[in-house]
Amino acid sequence: MFEHFKRSLLVVGLLGVMVVATDRLWAADRPNVLYILCDDLRPDALGCYGSAHVKTPNIDRLAGEGVRFANAFCTTSLCSPSRASILSGLYAHRHGVRDNFTELPGRLPHWPGRLRESGYVTGYVGKWHMGEDNDAPRPGFDWFATHKGQGKYFDTEWNIQGAGAQAIPGYYTTVVTDLAIDWLKQRDRSKPWALCMGHKAPHSFYTPEQKYQHVFDEVRVPYPASAFKLDGKPEWIRQRLTTWHGIYGPLFDWRKTFPDTRPEAVKDFENMVHGYWGTVLSVDDSVGRMLEYLRSTGQLDNTLVLFMGDNGLLEGEHGMVDKRTAHEPSIRIPIVARGPGLPRGKVVPEQVLTIDIAPSVLDLCAAAPLPSIQGRSWRQMVNAGDANWRKAWFYEYNYEKQFPYTPNVRAIRTDRWKLMRYPHGDGSPDKHLVELYDLQKDPQELRNLSGDPAYASRRAELEQQLTALLAAEGLTSESDRMPLDEGIQSRLPDQKIR
Repeated sequence: MFEHFKRSLLVVGLLGVMVVATDRLWAADRPNVLYILCDDLRPDALGCYGSAHVKTPNIDRLAGEGVRFANAFCTTSLCSPSRASILSGLYAHRHGVRDNFTELPGRLPHWPGRLRESGYVTGYVGKWHMGEDNDAPRPGFDWFATHKGQGKYFDTEWNIQGAGAQAIPGYYTTVVTDLAIDWLKQRDRSKPWALCMGHKAPHSFYTPEQKYQHVFDEVRVPYPASAFKLDGKPEWIRQRLTTWHGIYGPLFDWRKTFPDTRPEAVKDFENMVHGYWGTVLSVDDSVGRMLEYLRSTGQLDNTLVLFMGDNGLLEGEHGMVDKRTAHEPSIRIPIVARGPGLPRGKVVPEQVLTIDIAPSVLDLCAAAPLPSIQGRSWRQMVNAGDANWRKAWFYEYNYEKQFPYTPNVRAIRTDRWKLMRYPHGDGSPDKHLVELYDLQKDPQELRNLSGDPAYASRRAELEQQLTALLAAEGLTSESDRMPLDEGIQSRLPDQKIR
């Protein structure tokens, strides 16, 4: 009997070695992927991007052990279009998700689906938010756990694998992390894995968990100086001040009586920012838990960990809150990456875009590229440099009747300059004044140079360059379809879509 027992142990041991060997075979060939997406995350809300108040040691450690992109941007500063661009490598006019109410086309190729085709087991957990009323599993994923719409910071109703909505008690960020780790423990161990985590944080309405509700109480947060430097700017910016997306408006319910232009009403703005920062602290905790799980299971060094935000956020700059515009706080995003094929402790100054995520992940995982995409892999650029890396790109946003506080936008950003146009939408002359900024001399975009004769040739050059970039994508004055700009409205958005 004892000999039989020893033989059984030997068999079990050999099986264990085979499993480990299989994992190592995959490990030597194909890295795992942990993709972490935050919603409305400003780079300056992270320690590694220079925050003076928000301590994010786990995200900072990730940056220190990998690559931090100092100049990363979204091509449309709005949740659903940007998420679709991240997955597909396409601009919004190509993938078709132009607003927060449009489904990601089921047949649209995306990088998790391509990894699945190439032998990965794939999972998605968290905020999906492409289509307000659909929480069903989506193509390209072996496991899918999400909810309808924005979700709630507490007690969200989750639909796991299509089993139907069921409330899971607890704080959203913690629940997402629990679900992610549970899936990793139960996954098919014969294959490499790719897991996407979609956080709600730090999207409005900013609700920190209890332990972080008062961390920033003593930190004074004034309106930014640019909120009061609107001379020479388009009139629509001034009109936005008292709306849902202005600093004198309701501030996502942090201000109950509005509009309020009193100086002392800045306290509501300060409370809003404190709430925003508090939700980021929980995200950092989540990143720490995920990294520790990977370390403890021996998977960290064979896992590409990619952390980023879907779009930027205006926190009072130019008198605005929310996003959508082409101003720097609205379009800047953090991207941090660590793992096989990447250098350690490197800061990359080149301009990278949301549309570069798909080709870069597939390149790092040795998977076939997606067809006809507009983004580029930055694998070679971050390792050895790339003299042909982009020097300019264009930004697009279409006026939304549900949120009538931002015009149509077509903009160009180079390494130094930015020009923003505001088309009417019917082919007639632009509805609003053009904005032109020298980002090297004026990074806060305080002085609009569009009407300065000294910069007339620069403006003409950038306008021509923007026209050429759009035309290269088939977007001309006849083919670039957009809604008619009906102007800035004072009405509040419908309660269910805020």
